[in-house]
Amino acid sequence: MEVVVATAHLTDKALRDYKLVQLAVNNCDQKAYAELLNNYKDSIYFMLLKMTNNSDDADDLAIEAFGKAFKKLHQYTPDYAFSTWLFKIASNNCIDFMRKKKKLTFSMDKSFEDGEGKEMSYNIADQVLNPEDKFIRKQKVKLMREIVEKLKPRYRTLVDMRYFQELSYEEIAVQLSLPLGTVKAQLFRAREFLYNILKDSQEAI
Repeated sequence: MEVVVATAHLTDKALRDYKLVQLAVNNCDQKAYAELLNNYKDSIYFMLLKMTNNSDDADDLAIEAFGKAFKKLHQYTPDYAFSTWLFKIASNNCIDFMRKKKKLTFSMDKSFEDGEGKEMSYNIADQVLNPEDKFIRKQKVKLMREIVEKLKPRYRTLVDMRYFQELSYEEIAVQLSLPLGTVKAQLFRAREFLYNILKDSQEAI
């Protein structure tokens, strides 16, 4: 029996996105993934830039947000617009990132607009980690390091410097005597490789 999903409440833009999601999930349509990315990459980036005040961080976090969203795309339901779901993933991921870097300085009452022009608020959960959460985080870091080891040496070095040593693009370029554009391009490729390894891994990060 075919399941009928109610979409009458969606705007034209949200309905367009829902059809793209269906193509991506059901048909593994790479063009649908690309179109979803192109529809929101700029607005996601500028939201994250506003949150972090750092263009490098915003760039990294935007890619992470789409990676997480696409990995969970089968979980999306049209109870609300795809953009609302995507912006929530991006903002929550950014909040987690800023906590780790002790940069959570913006107002908790601050809000932002999703792709539908609706106001959303930041969802800031309790920061205190219980022993189980600490253990899980430690295991995630261990697993991530094991996955990074599978990369080619030049990519492994870049990922280590950027994400484990937390160096800026400029610092990496100076230390490796590489043009800034090359560092950014190679890190982008490294993140793609990591995403593919994670996608094929049997263990969830």
